[in-house]
Amino acid sequence: MKLDYRVRPIEGFTPKIGELISMLEYTRALTLEDIKDLRQAELDQLVDEGSNSVGALLLHIASIESVHQVVSFENRDFNETELLKWETPLWLGKKAQTEIKNQPIEYYIDELTKVREKTVALFKTVGDGWLSVEKKWDNGVPHNNYWLWYHVMEDEISHRGQIRILKRMILNNRIKERSR
Repeated sequence: MKLDYRVRPIEGFTPKIGELISMLEYTRALTLEDIKDLRQAELDQLVDEGSNSVGALLLHIASIESVHQVVSFENRDFNETELLKWETPLWLGKKAQTEIKNQPIEYYIDELTKVREKTVALFKTVGDGWLSVEKKWDNGVPHNNYWLWYHVMEDEISHRGQIRILKRMILNNRIKERSR
């Protein structure tokens, strides 16, 4: 994988939007690099009763990006149809432990890719000023679109760290089992 270690505008987007996309894309490239060789059993494995699987964390990353699309671009939350698809990976926990499994790596990569393609298409419809548009949560706490998309990136980076830890634990267990 060849990475570009520059935050820079991207042709076809306003400067700040392009910079944001370049950061989102770098973040995603590292996530995809970390998971590319995982087998289904490794994607499904739970290392303890309270953990999430790597597969569940990948769908969680996609669900966070998807909900931020509707919150920031459509000024709403998920509708019933969207919740049917994304609620379990959004909240993770016991339900995700039992329901998110039996999929190959290609499934997770495809979900991440589809969501990202929609994000990039949506960003083509706005300019830099959109990033500064301020809103308030129902509890009165202010936020802006820039923060929402920073949070998408922050969340993926955080969960990629979890994935790296899980992957190391899973691979170490595999090595121990072979040596027995």
